[in-house]
Amino acid sequence: MNATMHIRDQLLEELELAVRTSEALIRRIEPGQWNYRPQDNMRSLAELVRHLALIPASDLTILKESPQQEVEGVERSLDEVADSETLALRLRSHFEEAKRYFTSLPEEELLYRSTKAFYAEHGAVQIRWLIEMVTHMFHHRSQLYNYLKQLGHELQFFVLYA
Repeated sequence: MNATMHIRDQLLEELELAVRTSEALIRRIEPGQWNYRPQDNMRSLAELVRHLALIPASDLTILKESPQQEVEGVERSLDEVADSETLALRLRSHFEEAKRYFTSLPEEELLYRSTKAFYAEHGAVQIRWLIEMVTHMFHHRSQLYNYLKQLGHELQFFVLYA
């Protein structure tokens, strides 16, 4: 395997870690906790988890240069879901779809094919989109961890790497 594909696989492994540990955190949410909001200007727990579960699907839709309306449709697709197991399973399936996309790209496309989000002035190459997806997932996984800690869940730091 060449170095480029090795790096791609390492990034996908990191993304899978973020997904796996997010699934575990999501499954800890109790039914009465979905409306929790740390501050008025922050997402509720339900809004945060829905967003987290949609990151691979939403980011993939964006990087494929889909129009804004299509991206918004993806981002609204879980608006009524407040079930831990359903959200964890959707996150997993969205990750698997993104993984299939990135592993299907030949090296040349991964490194040099640039696509542009509907909101951006400039495009980004596919490997950069993958890096963005990884950092996006870890950012919101950390938020979820903090929300659960604030709700009194007994969480140790190592659950983020299990």
